[in-house]
Amino acid sequence: MSAKEYRTVRSARGGLLVVEGVPGIAFGDRVLIRDHRNRQRNGLVIRSAEQSSLIQVYEGTDDLDLESTWVRFLDQPLEISLSLELLGRVFNGIGEPRDGRPPIVSNIRRNVNGSAINPAARTYPRKFIQTGISTIDGLNSLVRGQKLPIFSGSGLPHNRLTAQIVRQAGLVDEESSFSIVFAAMGVSHTDARFFEDEFAASGVLGNVVMFINLADDPPVERLAVPRVALTAAEYLAFDQDRHVLVVLTDMTNYAEALREVATAKGDVPSRKGYPGYLYSDMAEIYERSGRIRDRHGSITLLPVVSMPSDDITHPIPDLTGYITEGQLVLSRELHNQGIYPPVHISPSLSRLMKDGIGRDDTRGDHPQVASQLYALYARALETRNLASIVGAD
Repeated sequence: MSAKEYRTVRSARGGLLVVEGVPGIAFGDRVLIRDHRNRQRNGLVIRSAEQSSLIQVYEGTDDLDLESTWVRFLDQPLEISLSLELLGRVFNGIGEPRDGRPPIVSNIRRNVNGSAINPAARTYPRKFIQTGISTIDGLNSLVRGQKLPIFSGSGLPHNRLTAQIVRQAGLVDEESSFSIVFAAMGVSHTDARFFEDEFAASGVLGNVVMFINLADDPPVERLAVPRVALTAAEYLAFDQDRHVLVVLTDMTNYAEALREVATAKGDVPSRKGYPGYLYSDMAEIYERSGRIRDRHGSITLLPVVSMPSDDITHPIPDLTGYITEGQLVLSRELHNQGIYPPVHISPSLSRLMKDGIGRDDTRGDHPQVASQLYALYARALETRNLASIVGAD
């Protein structure tokens, strides 16, 4: 561990520190910050110039006295320890235990800033993942290695739906190992407790790795959560040959944190104030899922996106749709009618469904049944619209 320590903090605001007189510091290096009370905080270099560095502090910069704050550069990126002991554990946004149990001890430590899977090494997503929810399994089937977001809205039951998916998800092929990585960003204490209690009560917690970032945690920590979660998923999938379902909720909270940090950094804003690199940042996360040739495991991604004002053209769901292979859209109208889950099948789509259903995966007539159900639903909508014009009689 390097002994590069500095006491040249120039400013602190919005969870960011500016340290001067620090040549040779690399982007992405871990940082330890010690305040005047000798309390330690964690940070990461997010911008490095010739003689200064910009650091995001995961625990925030509140109560930091600039003159007495020490900054230590560790010359290493943010890493987490990896082993099968991850299963059944609950961690915070940067991989530290929040369940009162000891940290994971392992010889395997990996940089959380992994890269997208090389397109030349990818193999096509195939094979069905069962969720136990008819509108998904029957009409918008989930396939191993797919990226299928859930587009929701404020007040809609996406938390209940994702908890149900985690409880019920599994493989039709019982010979393969299956695990779930669940990452929550910017959730309330009530929602965090709901997820933990749901998974524990249903008996699935032992097969789930949880990463929880609370709403009152610093926004900069939120940016690490999906990367930490996917690093754990990559280990389980490609080192331990497991099929892994990764649930990320809520990517809107992630994007809001990215906008907040980008504004504090002085980045030029784009649509609705989000940075111009929002698309590439989300793609960097989403493209770490999939299947790799000659590897048995897979990573299937199920991100939740809350659409501000139910606007599907908002930059977050809009850009998400360019990266992923379909979407599940929750309907406020169906929810207000007491229908659960309120999945609106007309705008919902699983582009890879055809490659995960049929005789060898679900049942031989699955494609035909799904097509007939869609046709009947479309006819019913057409009849209802006609009745609203000419009358039901």
